[in-house]
Amino acid sequence: MTVTTEIKEAGFRPASRIATVGVSKILQIGAEAAAMKRDGLPVIILGAGEPDFDTPDNVKQAAKAAIDAGDTKYTALDGTPALKKAVAEKFRRENGVDYAIDEVTVATGAKQILFNAFMATLDPGDEVIIPTPYWTSYSDIVEVCGGVPVLVPCDAAAGFRLQAAQLEAAITAKTRWVLLNSPSNPSGAAYAAADYRPLIDVLLRHPHVWLMVDDMYEHIVYDGFDFVTPVALEPRLKERTLTINGVSKAYAMTGWRIGYAGGPKPLIKAMAVIQSQATSCPSSVSQAAAVEALNGPQTFLKERQESFQRRRDLVVGRLNTIDGLECRTPEGAFYTFSGCAGILGRTTPKGKRIEADHDFTDYLLEEAHVAVVPGSAFGLSPFFRISYATSEAELAEALDRIERACAALKP
Repeated sequence: MTVTTEIKEAGFRPASRIATVGVSKILQIGAEAAAMKRDGLPVIILGAGEPDFDTPDNVKQAAKAAIDAGDTKYTALDGTPALKKAVAEKFRRENGVDYAIDEVTVATGAKQILFNAFMATLDPGDEVIIPTPYWTSYSDIVEVCGGVPVLVPCDAAAGFRLQAAQLEAAITAKTRWVLLNSPSNPSGAAYAAADYRPLIDVLLRHPHVWLMVDDMYEHIVYDGFDFVTPVALEPRLKERTLTINGVSKAYAMTGWRIGYAGGPKPLIKAMAVIQSQATSCPSSVSQAAAVEALNGPQTFLKERQESFQRRRDLVVGRLNTIDGLECRTPEGAFYTFSGCAGILGRTTPKGKRIEADHDFTDYLLEEAHVAVVPGSAFGLSPFFRISYATSEAELAEALDRIERACAALKP
């Protein structure tokens, strides 16, 4: 009887490491919008960070062939030799960076790469510099792994890019990593060689600081933007840089869950230790598909890039005609990050005052039935993110609704 009473009184006690971590705001908004659609409301969801294209046929065929060949068993812990070779060749061919096979790791998505790296390197109190706006999972993963996110606001005037003086000021004796994402989710901002160079010079002056770069949107850039990854610009950083990429965005393989990275051998080995106690190897079939994605024809990438650019131009052009909104033209990815400061202080037809960007996005969902994500979810307000990875017709309808909703607001 006593034991039973103690168990009931104790109840569930979550670990302190997740006390400040919640479910992604993006997922929350997506779930709410999906529920509204199920109830029959004509909701347009512009929140998903997922290409609307299908996985290329040659990649799907490679997966089917792997299944037929019985390639359905455990593989090497952090990537098959074939996939590691394909990754190394990709880095060499497209980025001009040489990684040996034991300097390459493969995991169940780039998110696991991030988790493995931070879990393998962060001690309690170690700091990770993260420019904002940032992908929402970055800071949460750092916190779960015992680190301290150091968020550095990067405004639209600076192109949402970290500046050298900001980086210098943020570095302390406890700084372990700087995490950069180019092109960026959520802003679409990208770092050209000239943008990276001043940051690299700062890092060269602070040899205790390591660099993590998320290049996931590498192939989705516009207007002739010349993508570059930092190690290609400065080989001296190679021994303290983890270069992250994957097949999710460029190859429309989000559900296949394959991310990869190149980095120093000791780091890759330490990350494998973490992965061995978490998921072990990624899916064998997904790895076979990823080999074909990286080694196969790449010509379709330009066609998809051009399609995304048309949609970007549609969204940016329309947003900038709406009173109260201001949208910078992004260099890459498939997002706009629009300022809505001009909307704040206005009142909805139902009498609710819009005080913050999340009030505005709530209003758009409730009244216009358009789901977008507030900038506060990405660490910078007052903004909102639109994912334009959907049809031009749906985008045009969504923009019409946003325009009408903004016009209905009272001063």
